[in-house]
Amino acid sequence: MAILIDDARWPAHGRLWAHLVSDSDLDELHAFAAAQGLPRRGFDRDHYDVPDHRVDALIAAGAQHVDGHELVRRLIASGLRVTARERRGL
Repeated sequence: MAILIDDARWPAHGRLWAHLVSDSDLDELHAFAAAQGLPRRGFDRDHYDVPDHRVDALIAAGAQHVDGHELVRRLIASGLRVTARERRGL
């Protein structure tokens, strides 16, 4: 079981954002996020959106830094991945 974080590469609201996921279960992800003071509103079905200035602290707290491809691969393997199609409700 691991908490994973990728590089902050996605622009929105004047900053770059990273993704924080669990490779095993959402309870683990929510517990880690809460312990690090991430607001629940940052959760988007299978990940937390994390502003760039929080990435280093989350890694120091135990999140494993991986590239975006590895993060998605492990999220899919966990069975937790929510596809774009599912996000659109199709």
